Amino acid sequence: MESIRVNREKRPGEGKRVCVVGASGKLGRYMVQHALDRGYEVVGVCREQSVHKLAEFESRMTAIPGATDDRAVIARAVNGCDAVFTVLVPWGVKRYASGTAQAVLDHAPPGARLIFSCGWHITRDGKDVYTRRFKLYAAVFGRLAKLARVVDVGDQVEACRRIFASDTMWTVVRGSDLEEGESQGLPLWSRHVGDPVLASNLTRRVDYARFMVDAVENDGLVHEAPAIVGRLTPSALAHAGRPT
Repeated sequence: MESIRVNREKRPGEGKRVCVVGASGKLGRYMVQHALDRGYEVVGVCREQSVHKLAEFESRMTAIPGATDDRAVIARAVNGCDAVFTVLVPWGVKRYASGTAQAVLDHAPPGARLIFSCGWHITRDGKDVYTRRFKLYAAVFGRLAKLARVVDVGDQVEACRRIFASDTMWTVVRGSDLEEGESQGLPLWSRHVGDPVLASNLTRRVDYARFMVDAVENDGLVHEAPAIVGRLTPSALAHAGRPT
């Protein structure tokens, strides 16, 4: 199906061209808004039946309908982009998350910043420390969701394994539990779950999106998998200023 063409021409001085893969979801829409606020030209990918959720951005972005693991759709969407923001959603049991990640890794322009979202359950180096409660919840939820053929958490793990092994300019932002509400500012982060600064395990969704978009300009986050927490949560306030 043809994309909805909305203000496709880049205006002089407008800034970077970016793609949001999974643009119609709650996190995706926040990322679209943050990117527009920075003057970026925005292309969004979402399922055809969800394009209407982007109506608030009419005349300010280009929406490309299609499955996010469709390689042809991704190739078209990321063409010419300076950065790609990807919401890794492990829907179903057909490797949706890893298929999406691989399509982005394969088709994004060389040198593009690739920012992916996932949860704390992803570990890059095995040094994350999880509570018994967290491990029990992750195990039970993961097993039941897969049996119901709704979500395959293991596929998100595989998606991140592929990202970590790539030589692209990637960042994997690992989110805590999320809540709605006004922005508290840019979240704090640590390389490892278990760091006391992360103990509150809560971030405003609007700030999660802000951290992802802000990462494009932060070269210190290249090849990092930051675990984030809300800036005004008790643990963040107690440990503010500590090295991450």
